[in-house]
Amino acid sequence: MSDIEIRDDRAAGRLEALQGDEVTGRIEYFVLESPARALVPVHTIVEPAHEGQGIAGSLARELYGMAAREGVVVAPLCPYVVKWAERHPDEAPAADPELLEAAKDWLRQHPERF
Repeated sequence: MSDIEIRDDRAAGRLEALQGDEVTGRIEYFVLESPARALVPVHTIVEPAHEGQGIAGSLARELYGMAAREGVVVAPLCPYVVKWAERHPDEAPAADPELLEAAKDWLRQHPERF
């Protein structure tokens, strides 16, 4: 895999993987404020030409690292991030079920967002 840079575009709700100037993958997320602050990944997308290079895993790892640095949790709704977290419990603490329900409610109330 060539070197990737990961950047957070918080305003757009995207954690992006870049190879050179090209965005090769991203996690789309939102920030939940209540009942507690959390990062909520909804979709993980890797461009077809870049699949199988570890990009999605790098994005998931950075999302959890970012949350840890900010002192918040991740409440994953994205199936890929859920599976990644199950495989990496040391890096991805489980989210409280109440937080996951609140994230699902937020998503239902904002269908235009994703």
